[in-house]
This record gives sequence, C-alpha cells and structure tokens, in this order.
Amino acid sequence: MVVCPTCGGPSVYAPGNRFRPFCSERCKNVDLGAWASENFRMPADTPPDDPIYGDARLQ
Repeated sequence: MVVCPTCGGPSVYAPGNRFRPFCSERCKNVDLGAWASENFRMPADTPPDDPIYGDARLQ
C-alpha cells in the first residue's frame, strides 16, 4: 500500500492496479490534467536581457 499522490487515500502498489501509484483512473486523470495545465512548473529565473543569450553563434 502507498499513498495516492492525488487524493491521499490508500493505493495498492501492485501489478494488479493498472493506475498505480494512483488509486483510480479518476486520480490518474486529475494528475494528468494538472500536468497538462503546467501546474507542476518549477520556478525559474528569467533569462538575462543580453542579446547573445541562447544564440550559440554569438558566444
């Protein structure tokens, strides 16, 4: 048994649970929707305003 990442309920972590580590198809789809909506983004610094940033030819 593990904790479902979406609802926090118990989830069977075994080959018989085709939604593992989620407890159900609903929890799996909620997580997928959050991922697709970019809710799991990592905070990042904005790139510098230098004109050569990212252009390999100018470095």
